[in-house]
Amino acid sequence: MAVPTPYHPARMNVRLGALLIAVGFLAACTTGVPGDATGEQIYLQLCARCHGEELEGRVGPALGPGSNAAGQPDEFLAFTIENGRGRMPSFSAVLDEGQIDLLVAYIREEEAR
Repeated sequence: MAVPTPYHPARMNVRLGALLIAVGFLAACTTGVPGDATGEQIYLQLCARCHGEELEGRVGPALGPGSNAAGQPDEFLAFTIENGRGRMPSFSAVLDEGQIDLLVAYIREEEAR
């Protein structure tokens, strides 16, 4: 017969807190973007929380000069933005192809600085 595990309120609070943070990040990352937004505006609204305002990386990897992303082709970045990868969510429901192209162009401009 299995022995029931004791209830640990502190452990449950940590798990609940982690879940709420994850949901908050996803909600922040999936809000609509104005149709006339620039690549920079899209990046700051959807990407900066995880990848950093200066593309330096935070929860998500760095995207700036010298990063792994800098060595990837544009098609790889666009595919990753559209479909997600690992912990990164898909943005196909939020961004259209033109907005993804603007975002990739912005990332490339920042990498070149």
